[in-house]
Amino acid sequence: MSKAKRLIAAGIIGLTSMFSSSHSFAAEDVNIRFSYKLKGEYGFFYLGQEKGVYSQAGLATNFGEGASSQAALGSLIQGQDDLIVLPGIFAISAIQKGMPIKIVALYQPAAPTVLVSHPEKPLNTPKDLEGKTIAAPIGETGTTYLDVFCEVNGVDCSKIKKIQIDVQARVSQFLTNQIDVIAAYKTNDLPILEAKTGTTFSVLDQVQYGLIVPGMAVVASDNGIANKPDVLKKFLASTAIAIEQTRSEPQAAVAALKAVWPKGPADAVVHKQIEATSASIPASGENPVGWVNEKSIADALKLLDEGSPAAQRPISEFYTNALLQK
Repeated sequence: MSKAKRLIAAGIIGLTSMFSSSHSFAAEDVNIRFSYKLKGEYGFFYLGQEKGVYSQAGLATNFGEGASSQAALGSLIQGQDDLIVLPGIFAISAIQKGMPIKIVALYQPAAPTVLVSHPEKPLNTPKDLEGKTIAAPIGETGTTYLDVFCEVNGVDCSKIKKIQIDVQARVSQFLTNQIDVIAAYKTNDLPILEAKTGTTFSVLDQVQYGLIVPGMAVVASDNGIANKPDVLKKFLASTAIAIEQTRSEPQAAVAALKAVWPKGPADAVVHKQIEATSASIPASGENPVGWVNEKSIADALKLLDEGSPAAQRPISEFYTNALLQK
């Protein structure tokens, strides 16, 4: 039996024993809102649901698509949802502004962003950005922190022409060579773009060159953490199992996701998204999957540069690992 399968089996046995002592119990509803429409990154949630991992833990999970991070945060605060899944950097920014929420799991300590260029005009190193035009939609992770990326890599950002453009329009202008570079997620945009065009683009991995922006996170309200800790613990423990199952059975995760997303991209595209997502989530080791390191929060606050250090909230207000179980 492989290590991954042993972890899955041990996790399921652990969850089963956790609840077998109860003579009977009604499944507890858990409402989870994504900050985005369905995409391959969410495959492991649906595999866990399809395989009964959540139901074995006594949970009835209700996953919902989202319209934006702001909308998801609003539904969480209003009590419409128990948990939301969104880029961690947005949660950190909201907490710094006073929103009573916490990150309870950080699956992507570094959002898997890349800079995409045409094969005939490739970016081989960050320095190659000089003299290029790059699409810079508002709120896009890969370009929002371009100045930081330039500073880390000794690039003169003044020599890069940033074009503020609608996020949907950036691809068409890139494909017609009006723009040299666009940012993308390896776990979402890139597989779709390459399948659509039949082109293997030149890709510069921003994480490898030092751009560490917290990506996929699970966030709960302070009120939810206080009032439903056991439910949240069960959900996170079950999700850890689902993540390991997806590493072992990516095609099964494709099928589970496509069952609720029949109009999504081709299976081959979703498979690439799911495998890239698994690669972006650190495996369980000394700490459980989703463990939040204090340094991740501290570094993100430097990226945000919101106020002086004296005005920043204590790091402990941004996250808790108390709901994660080995």
